[in-house]
Amino acid sequence: MDSLAPMLDGFGVVLEPTNLVYCLIGVVIGMLVGVLPGLGPAATIAILLPLTFGIEPVTAIIMLAGIFYGAQYGGTITSVLLRLPGEASTVVTVFDGNALARQGRAGTALGVAAIGSFIGGTVSIVALSVLAPVVAGFALDFGPPEYTALALLGILLVATVSNGGRVKALVAACLGLLLATVGRDTFTGAERFTFDSLALADGIDFVPIAMGVFGLGEILYNLEERRRAAAPAKVADVWPSRKDLRQSAGAIGRGSVLGFFLGILPGGGAVLSSLAAYALEKRRSKTPERFGKGAIEGVAAPESANNAASTSSFIPLLTLGIPANATMAMIFGALLIQGVTPGPQLVSEDPELFWGVVNSMYIGNILLLIMSIPLVGLFVKILQVPASILAPITVLITLVGVFTIRNSAFDIALVIVFGLVGYLMKKYGFDPGPLVLAFVLGSLLETSLRQSLLLFGGDVTGFATRPISGTLLALLAAVILVPVVRGLLRSRRREPERVAERTDA
Repeated sequence: MDSLAPMLDGFGVVLEPTNLVYCLIGVVIGMLVGVLPGLGPAATIAILLPLTFGIEPVTAIIMLAGIFYGAQYGGTITSVLLRLPGEASTVVTVFDGNALARQGRAGTALGVAAIGSFIGGTVSIVALSVLAPVVAGFALDFGPPEYTALALLGILLVATVSNGGRVKALVAACLGLLLATVGRDTFTGAERFTFDSLALADGIDFVPIAMGVFGLGEILYNLEERRRAAAPAKVADVWPSRKDLRQSAGAIGRGSVLGFFLGILPGGGAVLSSLAAYALEKRRSKTPERFGKGAIEGVAAPESANNAASTSSFIPLLTLGIPANATMAMIFGALLIQGVTPGPQLVSEDPELFWGVVNSMYIGNILLLIMSIPLVGLFVKILQVPASILAPITVLITLVGVFTIRNSAFDIALVIVFGLVGYLMKKYGFDPGPLVLAFVLGSLLETSLRQSLLLFGGDVTGFATRPISGTLLALLAAVILVPVVRGLLRSRRREPERVAERTDA
């Protein structure tokens, strides 16, 4: 019973009027962000980071968490009505969601998506409540070698499942690691890559990089790539029929479970989960030809999976201090700004924040379910606001926000520089996510690696002698070798075909 006391106290934290209001604000902003194509929760959280500085830590993280999972459903609205995914995780929903809308069943698609999102999020929250304290207790056995292996595995997994291709993602991750070394060496005090600049002596702050690459970079790219949206489909008969619910029930259950486990993995998250859930349903269906033409399972599965994954990705962040994706890296930065260090001690040392954030997701999911359909018309109208009005306002908020953190004009210059970097990365197909994640994990990787080498007397084989770090390194090797082996097997299979073609010629 004593173990349940912190969890119950967490509901008391969430139900405080201030926290309820900020939870509502976060969910509404998240839905709005999901509706606006290209902006995304990572960019929005990066822009809003300065605003969290004057708010209580638990209140700030409750709001930012609401933005994250609220955006998953907001992107569904434009995917179904306009064939325009507001979020990367809702790209798959376009296939069957918009097909249903063209058949006059847009309301059914949105209704199933809302129910699937609610169930997926709720299943994931329950599992999060049970597993997170267990993971935190297990993580107390982590030392420098374990954190070294975990950081390497996290960076590599993010790079291998990135949207921009593996080579480009690895290049972006290497750039992030390089940026993490700027400033004074924590062991020797020597300056690195500072170019005799006092402003760089303490290293590059996380906020200018995040706000530049995600905030300003996304704005510049979207201004160049903006498109005129099609006329939205009409919404009617929102509540699904019994037949639709029966067809989608299994897909919702499987998507929720799959999304939860993929969300825990570094680099997994909502995008990979929605793709995997859709592929699973299509593969196991007796009539796969229906998919892409209005299969209700093609909406239910990915929507359940992306909401489940957005919730479960908080497990590695809160219990291990390892952000699983770019948005978690933004929330990680917000926690650091608040003076809170996420990790295995968080559950025991700051249960109010931990359980307050976890339990706020129950409330947030209920709010999402209640508001999702009534606000559809409002969110579609927002799409008609010209980018020439939205973009300058967002840029102004970004620059003023970054200045208020340290009152530094140099930080504004950094935001502009990294904004151009983010724009060029998007333009040439580089996903900025690995850069930011590698930057966040870079200092942890360097510090823990050097501590480990001191612990082992410079013997790198010491990593393999410890059970946890050895297991993590084995997983790291698998992530590297599996694609190589697959490539070799494919080339061998194609070789007889090439020989046959040459013989025929």
